[in-house]
Amino acid sequence: MSPLPLSRASLPALRADIGRPAYVPARVAAGIVHLGLGGFHRAHMARYTCALMNAEPTATEWGIIGVGLLPADRRMLEALEPQDGLCPLIERQDESETATVIGSLCRVIFAGESSRAVIEAITDRAVRIVSLTSTENGYCLNPATRQLDFNHPAIVHHLAHPHGPRSAIGILVESYRCRKQRGLPAFTALSCDNIQHNGAVLCRAVLAVAERQDPSLADWITREASFPRTMVDRITPVTMPEDIADLASSYGIADRWPVVSERYTRWVVEDAFVAGRPEWERVGAQFVDDVQPYEMMKLRLLNASHLGIAGLGRLAGYTHIDEALPDQDIRSYMQASMDRETGPTLPPLPGVDLTAYKAELVVRFSNRRIKDTVDRVNADAPINLLLDPIRDRLAAGAPIELLALALAAWLRRVRGEDEAGQPLVVAHPLAGLLREKALEGGADPRALLSIKPLFGNLGESPGLIGPVERWLRSLYASGARVTLAQARKAFTS
Repeated sequence: MSPLPLSRASLPALRADIGRPAYVPARVAAGIVHLGLGGFHRAHMARYTCALMNAEPTATEWGIIGVGLLPADRRMLEALEPQDGLCPLIERQDESETATVIGSLCRVIFAGESSRAVIEAITDRAVRIVSLTSTENGYCLNPATRQLDFNHPAIVHHLAHPHGPRSAIGILVESYRCRKQRGLPAFTALSCDNIQHNGAVLCRAVLAVAERQDPSLADWITREASFPRTMVDRITPVTMPEDIADLASSYGIADRWPVVSERYTRWVVEDAFVAGRPEWERVGAQFVDDVQPYEMMKLRLLNASHLGIAGLGRLAGYTHIDEALPDQDIRSYMQASMDRETGPTLPPLPGVDLTAYKAELVVRFSNRRIKDTVDRVNADAPINLLLDPIRDRLAAGAPIELLALALAAWLRRVRGEDEAGQPLVVAHPLAGLLREKALEGGADPRALLSIKPLFGNLGESPGLIGPVERWLRSLYASGARVTLAQARKAFTS
């Protein structure tokens, strides 16, 4: 029997073991616009919203309009439109998995060429939250200062053409302007990105553009809007062709862009919404007054570890995170890095067992059914995930040997070739400059560390240069496997 194309009309014909909306998807109304529609959003916020709609019929007023901001997003939206925004989510933990159809997306918009449709959608009175997952690059920041980069091409364009923004920041500013002009209340801007102090960072960027464009608009946003901080936690790899084939063969569903994620999920949100919000706490989200301790825990333990082992794993010849974890040198490195360097930078977190969380991370990274590539982690994770704990450790006069090894691997990888001299893809806005400086400096990190937009004054610190240079020279001279083995001996002696 041929796989069944997914749509609202075909929902009743799906197999009984496939979870599906208990509500009528056609009756879902937009209350949220999400910028940066991708696999993570559908596996996380859209999943929570769908679960809430299953539990509470009135929650269908919080439907989500998903927006693709990049030219490459057109293909995803073309896949979602014929199936009425419905999305299969496969949640896996080793040999166990479940399939659920997410129905909380009520519309999709492609904004890779024009942002007018999304701005009109946000200006609808019913929309009260605009959320985003655009990665740190989408915030148009100076990586070293975390402040808005007014020389960023998207910001330069916005200030010259404010009614036709090309960035998430510009879309937010123009949408606030339109709502103010039309006498509508402000909305909550909800960052779901892995950026420390994400809500505050988003707020500063929006206000910086608004102040330059119209100070009275900046004043209005300051008074009327809110930018809650959040912590999001769920590993969601890139959808692969085999995932599409498996959905068809195992569940009888034809879908061009399903989402696969781990079973684990967590969402901690600052309860600061100016126009109401869904009761996501009813389906597992946690609302708190202060997100920072949870945010730090996740960024320092999960994200920094992820980036560290992805860089070292790539140099050691691994293509997937779960393949790297059985390597005892990499596994021991990850555990030691959390115990000795990143973990000690965390503030007190009452009620959280950090030892259990760290052990759980090792299990999650080892999940054989989540084929998360090291290249995906290396491309998505900003270098500040390593630099922030390094700054804290140096300020405290504490060793940074293990963090320095992760940074050295990052510096070695951006050369753009592996240890066999084969090309290695580096997806970074400064990829050309990084390769140039990596070739210039070789085993000496100073050339790369001199890139001010990335490292700021930290790149001049002797406390950083010394340990990074030792590890980088070892990576060039002996390779990642020998270097990891030497590191393991050093931190277990």
